[in-house]
Amino acid sequence: MKYVRLGDSGLKVSQICLGTWFLPLLSEKDELGVYKVDEETTLKILKKAYDEGVNFIDTANVYHGALWETDPLHVGLSEKLVGKFLSSVDRESVVISTKVRGKMANWANGEGLSRKHITWQIRESLRRLNTEYVDIYIIHWTDHETPKIETLRTLNDLVRRGLVYYLGVSNHEAHDIIEFLELSERYNLEKFSVIQDLYNLLERQVERYKLSIARRFGLAIMAYAPLAHGFLTGKYVDFNNKTWKVDELTRISLNERLKTRYFRDSHLKVLLTLKEIADEKDATISQISIAWLLKRGEEFNVPIIPVIGVTRLEHLDDNLNAIKIKLSYDDMKKIDEALGNA
Repeated sequence: MKYVRLGDSGLKVSQICLGTWFLPLLSEKDELGVYKVDEETTLKILKKAYDEGVNFIDTANVYHGALWETDPLHVGLSEKLVGKFLSSVDRESVVISTKVRGKMANWANGEGLSRKHITWQIRESLRRLNTEYVDIYIIHWTDHETPKIETLRTLNDLVRRGLVYYLGVSNHEAHDIIEFLELSERYNLEKFSVIQDLYNLLERQVERYKLSIARRFGLAIMAYAPLAHGFLTGKYVDFNNKTWKVDELTRISLNERLKTRYFRDSHLKVLLTLKEIADEKDATISQISIAWLLKRGEEFNVPIIPVIGVTRLEHLDDNLNAIKIKLSYDDMKKIDEALGNA
């Protein structure tokens, strides 16, 4: 495994981060009709990643592992499972990022980025994670009702108290990120070290403004959905017939919005190109897609850390081996040409 610094901080993290938004599922459902998480397989994946040198795990207070949009009855499970894993290793050998903002209760202050909500949720996250501190605390998405300075001062207090070491921002508009960073500088508050955002071969909105912000202010990029929720693995394509296919209990099978988002003729052409490059390199489409992100990091001179989500041990091995794949100028050009009409 290779390690990179988290932006201009001194923190070193594995070049690939293991995410916990979507976890291995059982075929049975709970009393509310939600698929149960396969906790045994989840813990095996966490341990296998750790043994392979992955020291960076991402989670969030709202993550359950089986839901696209969680509710207060299903939040917190992913953090609890990460906490179980942490009890089996040396805590200081692992970097944990978690998030705050989502709805954790039905009362008035049950969500948001206010001082009250953040202070409550860091206590709850630490309890679920079974740890005394969080390495990276990320504000999950925008809260238009809370002043940014209130959020920043609260986060700064958490760093001062030793409950949090580094800060990050996710799913915010570029102008909001700049405003946060400028406020941090103006009032001498702890600044963000990382931007976590949707970024993959097909969804590159980050490149419009946020990569330049990251380079200017010394931030890293955590790229979530680097395989477009499994779409960029090629598993939804019948390459012989050049048509789509969907297996049960996959992310796209559980969410119609993802089908609408990805199942396009132009995207099929991209996957055919990726398969061609993968075959030439004796690699998989997943590996080419992750290697593309790592190469973009080199091109933009910004650390880009793919946040992978896997449900099988063999998928983990496949994804981690992506760091061995080297894409040439011609490879990147061929992908760009395929993306031209996507």
